[in-house]
Amino acid sequence: MKKILLLLLFLLNIQFSTVSAQATLEVNGVTVPRKIDFQDKVLQLNGAGGRSKMWLEVYVQALYLSQLSQDPQFIIDSDTEMAIRIEITSSMVSSSKLTKAMNAGFEKSAGSNFEELRPRIEEFKTLLSDAIKEKDVFVLGYNPLDQSIYVIKNEVVKGKISGFDFKKALFGIWLSNKPVDETLKKNLLGM
Repeated sequence: MKKILLLLLFLLNIQFSTVSAQATLEVNGVTVPRKIDFQDKVLQLNGAGGRSKMWLEVYVQALYLSQLSQDPQFIIDSDTEMAIRIEITSSMVSSSKLTKAMNAGFEKSAGSNFEELRPRIEEFKTLLSDAIKEKDVFVLGYNPLDQSIYVIKNEVVKGKISGFDFKKALFGIWLSNKPVDETLKKNLLGM
């Protein structure tokens, strides 16, 4: 009888562990949720990976989509709800370093549209200008209803930037033909 009870407890424990393991994913020590809520929509984790600079992990990033895809151009061109979640993993990351890196990413991604996007890029950078510390979480979510990117830091909406062209350039930082990190791109695409 004891053995049967122990076996039942063991099986129940495994079942609950499996359920909680399916709700999250661990990437470089960061717990990444498999689903997030954005604008009353549930978005699914498409892929996640870490970003390193000079052998230092700086953040873990995850891509959430309403329709999962491994096609980067489809994601960039899609006018559907989606979000990027970035969790800072290093105290070496500052708002000036993050905005400088974003600016370089926009230059690559936007190409000839960079000058047209510059005022909105500058506005976007001001939304990221608060002090940044380890474990801060940013969500950059796209809402197709008003074609805006919402900047959310630690669950507080900092503001929004309008324009489908801006959305395409932002997601292109990580998913374009010239991404900031090829390995991170593959991880975001679930490859």
